[in-house]
Amino acid sequence: MSTAPDGTVLAAGCVLWRRAPWGDQALEICLVHRPKYDDWSHPKGKLKRDEEPLTGALREVLEETGFTCVPGAALPTVHYTDAQGRPKRVEYWAAEAGEGRFTANEEVDRLLWLPPAAAHHRLTQPRDRQLVLALLDALHRT
Repeated sequence: MSTAPDGTVLAAGCVLWRRAPWGDQALEICLVHRPKYDDWSHPKGKLKRDEEPLTGALREVLEETGFTCVPGAALPTVHYTDAQGRPKRVEYWAAEAGEGRFTANEEVDRLLWLPPAAAHHRLTQPRDRQLVLALLDALHRT
């Protein structure tokens, strides 16, 4: 696990998105359910020692969702206190989903693809909801 000099836990993740499979160009956002915390969130995780944040974000997406992805715009960095009371910093990127298939595991037992409004509503943490808005803003700029 990687930490900053001040002890902050370093993590990274992506707001994973795809065009809806029915072909109307609607957007869907991937959310993962973590049974340990019984929450819905974006795929993310702690960085390994000396791992670059974007590399860690892409690794975590693959590990948690089974999907490869193409990173896009950097999204806002999120700061909060983790479940163990430690400060945590999570860097995020927009990422378009590529090939893959979800397989449930100990860390993530469910995955949903939802329209942005439904994803915004389903996310457990308000800080994660702001990332949906940041993704939509980033995609409108491109």
